[in-house]
Amino acid sequence: MTHEERLALAQEMNRKLAAIKQAGQIATRDLIREDSLSPDEITGLVDLYPVWAAGMSYAADDLIAYGGTLYQVIQAHTSQADWTPDAVPALFVSKTPAGVIPDWVQPTGAHDAYNIGDKVLFEGLVYESLINANTWSPTAYPAGWQIIS
Repeated sequence: MTHEERLALAQEMNRKLAAIKQAGQIATRDLIREDSLSPDEITGLVDLYPVWAAGMSYAADDLIAYGGTLYQVIQAHTSQADWTPDAVPALFVSKTPAGVIPDWVQPTGAHDAYNIGDKVLFEGLVYESLINANTWSPTAYPAGWQIIS
């Protein structure tokens, strides 16, 4: 197989994966909005949805992921760096039930880094962040995390 053929195959796979992700969002969004899913089911769907980012236009009822939690947009707005879903209840409502500890996800920047007290599930253990702006996994920077179970 030539380089061009491999590239074309990879591009086709990316298109198919994007279509599958979109189908998953379509199939689950009404169930999430109506609170018809269990906490475990919702937690398993967080990765289907786009990650919150500053400078984005969000419409009412959009579903977004932030810090391992799924949020529903309450009112249309253009996001700002200090309007994170966990900090502005006038704009977002959590759809992930309280007490559900999300899987650790590699932060992409300051907007989704872990802060002191944030809990994550990593390699079967629950960890708590000991530092703010924590973008490292518990194995990459153990001093930034404490095992709590």
